[in-house]
Amino acid sequence: MASNTRVSILDYFNIVFEGENGKIESNCKACGTRIQAKRTVTSNFVTHLKRKHQAMYDEFVKKKDVKREAYSSGTMQNFAPNTGGSSRASFQSTGTMAKFDRSDPRQALISEAIAKMIIRDLQAVHIVENEGFRELLQLLEPRYTPEPSHYIQQQLLPAYAYQVQLATKQALTGAESCSVTLDLWRGGAGAGTSGYLGVTCHFITTDWQIKSALLACLHLTGHHIPQRVLSEFDEISHAHGIAGKVFRVVADPSPCDTRPPFRLPGFSLHCNGEDEEEEEDYSSDEETGGGEGKDMVAGKDTDNSLGQCLGRCRIDCFARSLGLCVREGLHSSTQISIALTKAACFYNYVIATVAPEKLGQVFGSGVTPGAATQASTSPVDRHWNVQLKTVRRMLESVDFLEDIIDRQDLALSAPEKALLRELVEVLEPFEEATDMVQLDKHVSISLALPCVLGLRKHLSETSTRHCTGIVMGLAQALDRRLAGILEDPLYVTATTLDPQFKLSWSSDLDWHKQVLLEEIAKHTQAVTPPEPTPEAQPSPSKRSKLFSFIKQRPTTQAKSVEQELAAYLHEEPTDEEPLHYWKRKSIDFPLLSQVAKKVFTVPATTTSVDRIFSTIGTTLRPERCRLLPKNLETLIYLKANYRILWT
Repeated sequence: MASNTRVSILDYFNIVFEGENGKIESNCKACGTRIQAKRTVTSNFVTHLKRKHQAMYDEFVKKKDVKREAYSSGTMQNFAPNTGGSSRASFQSTGTMAKFDRSDPRQALISEAIAKMIIRDLQAVHIVENEGFRELLQLLEPRYTPEPSHYIQQQLLPAYAYQVQLATKQALTGAESCSVTLDLWRGGAGAGTSGYLGVTCHFITTDWQIKSALLACLHLTGHHIPQRVLSEFDEISHAHGIAGKVFRVVADPSPCDTRPPFRLPGFSLHCNGEDEEEEEDYSSDEETGGGEGKDMVAGKDTDNSLGQCLGRCRIDCFARSLGLCVREGLHSSTQISIALTKAACFYNYVIATVAPEKLGQVFGSGVTPGAATQASTSPVDRHWNVQLKTVRRMLESVDFLEDIIDRQDLALSAPEKALLRELVEVLEPFEEATDMVQLDKHVSISLALPCVLGLRKHLSETSTRHCTGIVMGLAQALDRRLAGILEDPLYVTATTLDPQFKLSWSSDLDWHKQVLLEEIAKHTQAVTPPEPTPEAQPSPSKRSKLFSFIKQRPTTQAKSVEQELAAYLHEEPTDEEPLHYWKRKSIDFPLLSQVAKKVFTVPATTTSVDRIFSTIGTTLRPERCRLLPKNLETLIYLKANYRILWT
C-alpha cells in the first residue's frame, strides 16, 4: 500500500506567520527570502524554488512523482483484483495518473521544449497532431496534455516573437549607430518571383559588446522586388528606431554569381537521392545562370537597383566574396573537379560501410554510418571550408581507409592524391580567412584587409606542380573582387583601429594616415570638457587658505584628431580584443572611440538568417513546403534570434 506521508512545497520553507484568512509568510530555508502567499495557492513557492534553487526544485518534483506513482500502484493493488482482463480495465478506470494543470510548471516546460524543437528544426507546427508524436509524448510523460497545433501557431510562437521584438527594440535604444545586412532568397524555378527578405541589424551596446539580431523575415511576392525591399527596409528601420542610425548596408556581391552555399566541385559529401537531384539543379544553374539561390530574387537588376538607391552606404559581404573567389579559382581547372568527384564517392562509401569506431579514428567521434544522410541537412557540411577539412582528414588516412574497404574501383590513384594534397595546401589560407571572419561575437570587418594582403602574398609565393591554373585563377579572382578593399577608407579605418594591426600592414604610412584623418573627420563630433559655471567655482579665499597645500589640477585640454591618432599609433600593437581595448581607451581617445564604435558594427561575415536560407533550400521550395508562408517567416525569425530567447 502507498505511504500516507505528505509531500508539500512548504517543506522547503520556514513559516514565520499565518493569518486567519490562510495567508502565510515564510522564509526560504536555502536563502532566507521572505515570500507571502495563501496556504492553498503555493505557486509563489514553486516559482521561487525553480528559479533560485533548481536542485531543490528537481528534488521536490521527484518526490511528487514517486508519491503519485506509489498512490497509483496502491490503488491498483487495493481495488483491482487479479482477475485477468478485468484487472487492466479496473486500473484504467481508477489508477490513471492525473494530468498536469495548464498552470503546472512541468506542463509549461514540456510545451516550451516542443516549441524549441519546432523552431530549431523548422518543423511544421502540425507535427504535434501526428499520432506517432503523441504516442511518444504519452510514453515519456503520461501526465502531459498535448497542446493543439493552433495554440502553438497562434499563441505560443507569436508570444515568443513579441518577446524578441521587445528585447531587440530595447537593446537598440542605446545604440548610437548600427549596420544592416540584407539577405534575399528565392526558391527554384517554380517559385517565380517569390522570395524571402531577411533584415539583420548589427550594433555595439553601451558597454562595448557587439550584438546582432534579425529584425524581420518577410515573404516577398510579385514584381518590383527592389522597390519592395527598399520600402520594407525603410518601414522596419522606423519600427525599430534605427532610422538615421544606419552606417552601412551589407548585401551579397553580384547576385548573378551567387548560388546556394558554394561547395567543392563534386564533393557534396552526400549520397542520398535527394541531394543528387540538387547537384543536378546546380549544374544546370552553372550553364544558364538561373535556378535557385540566395540574393537571386530578380537577377542583376535587383543588385543594380539596390546599389543605386543605397549609394555608398552599400558594401559587399566579404565572406561571400571570398567564397566566390575560391569557386572561380577551382572552376579554372576541370582536372580538380574530376578528382574531387572521385574523392566524394570514396568518402561516401567509407561513411556508409566502415564501422563507427574505425571512422572515429579518422574523422572524429561525431561521424556515424548515417552521417552521409545526416550531412544532407547539416548546416555546416554544406560550406566549402568545412568540406576542405574533411578532405584533409581523409587524405591523412587514405591508405588506412583503402585497406579497410578493399574497393580498387573507388581507390584514388597516386596522381589524384598528389593533386588533392596540393589543392588542400593552396586553399589552406583561404580556409583560415573564412574560419576567422565567421567566428561569433567578435569584430570581423578589421580582418578583411589583412586577409586580402595575406592571400595575395601566399599566392605570389606558392609554387605548384598540379595546381598552377588554380593559383592563377584564385589570384585573378582575388584582384577582381577584393583588391578595392586595400584602398577603401572604411576598411583602412577599421583595420587601423584594430589594436593588433594599427598601421603595421601599411606600405605607405603617410597616405594611409591622410585617409584615416579624412575618414575620421566625417564621423566625429568635437568632444570638449564642459565649462564650469560661476556658481561651481570655489571662492579664492577657500582655495588659498584651507586647501592651499593641494596642487591645483591643470585644465584639461581636448585633443585634436591628429593628436589622438598620433598618440594611438605611438603605442605598440596589442593582441587585446578590439572592443575591450576601446572600452578601456574611450576616455583617452574619445574621437577615435566614436569612429571605432561605428565602423566595428559592419560585419565581414554572413548572418544567421543567411545560413538558414542557405541550408534549407529543399524545405523552402513551394512544391515541398507544407508550412504556411506566414508561419515559416515566424519560425525563421525565431530560429535566427534563438539566443535572445534561450541563451
